[in-house]
Amino acid sequence: MPYTIRFTPRARRDFSSLDRVLQERLEQHIDRLAENPFPAGAKRLHAEEPYYRIRVGDYRIIYQVDGQQLLVIVIRIGHRKDVYRHLRA
Repeated sequence: MPYTIRFTPRARRDFSSLDRVLQERLEQHIDRLAENPFPAGAKRLHAEEPYYRIRVGDYRIIYQVDGQQLLVIVIRIGHRKDVYRHLRA
């Protein structure tokens, strides 16, 4: 059964601010999370919250997985140099 994908308001703003070509590329990776929320290359971040990240070129998708509700929550999307700055540590 596929997972449902949800975006936080911040992730929605992050995504909207990117150019269309990059949005399409990221969207493909986000859609794949519905089938497999732990793809090869996904890494758990060492933080208080159980965040994961996948790399898409120089961009990162930060997300949480709720296995009980079959839910993937996209937390942040951004360039690798900026995306980690405002995550709770």
